[in-house]
Amino acid sequence: MQKKISRIGVLCSGGDSPGMNACIRAVVRTGIYHELEVFGVMRGYMGMVEDDIKPMDTRSVANIIQRGGTILKTARCMEFMEYDGRKKAYENLRKRGIDGLVIIGGDGSFRGAQTFSNEFDIPCIGLPGTIDKDIAGTDFTIGFDTAVNTAVEAIDKIRDTADAHDRMFIIEVMGRDAGYIALHSGIATGAENILIPEKKTDINYIIESLLEKEKRKKLVNIIIVAEGEEFGGANELSKFIKNRIPSLEVRVAILGHIQRGGSPTCMDRLIASRMGYHAVECLLEGRHNVFVGIVNNKMNYTPLNEAVKKKQRINEEWMKIVKILAT
Repeated sequence: MQKKISRIGVLCSGGDSPGMNACIRAVVRTGIYHELEVFGVMRGYMGMVEDDIKPMDTRSVANIIQRGGTILKTARCMEFMEYDGRKKAYENLRKRGIDGLVIIGGDGSFRGAQTFSNEFDIPCIGLPGTIDKDIAGTDFTIGFDTAVNTAVEAIDKIRDTADAHDRMFIIEVMGRDAGYIALHSGIATGAENILIPEKKTDINYIIESLLEKEKRKKLVNIIIVAEGEEFGGANELSKFIKNRIPSLEVRVAILGHIQRGGSPTCMDRLIASRMGYHAVECLLEGRHNVFVGIVNNKMNYTPLNEAVKKKQRINEEWMKIVKILAT
């Protein structure tokens, strides 16, 4: 017989993403609705190891749905990667009677949850909180929509000044291992080229297209590059292009961490609220050690051990669209 869940903990792990607070709010209030005791774990797995865990009530999550970041803070914890650290974390949960966990984070956070659950029989539910949208099993991750809209707004403004001066801009967006922010923001802003880690860059094609555009006096060009692309980001790409085409006026803009902050969009608030609600429902129903995603607007449940092995793949059609629309 499944042990009845009575006390749950919620934490954020890895990089922050807009919408995490909306998700925390949903977990806390859904738990309390079902007469569970809910605890917030500060600074992710580090708070579990260091016993930085506090009880939460409905007032704890008042007026946070519109805020970026996370009220529980987040951190990476090297100690949790070792068995002794995880055992210490388990002891801290056990003395409070916490018998279920909701982890908001990315695939690295899910790996930690899967290992911890296997070792100490604590049921865990993962929620995809990452701006990169790089987890298979969900159409969107919490924070992606806000991050990509932040990038779009910035790129639109940069295009204005590029047009005013007849310049080319190389704009670097976040995406160490995943190119979704670059791909979506690039298509949405009419970028002439989009460079992402998942696809090998044909630099000769880019140079040839820039030379062809220069001949027909198309001097305003926007190239979006994900930070993890093979050239090493916007600065290295700029050096290469200026070396090959000295006549081009090239400027670089690195958007950086503005993509992680800010008030979450309506979509991020909605999916975070739905996922947080369903995470608690999963624990109550005995559906343990899964991550909760949304596919075709329906809830989708992927076992954690499968989620950590799969990456969201770039659809080839997206790349075809980029090529056709950038001519």
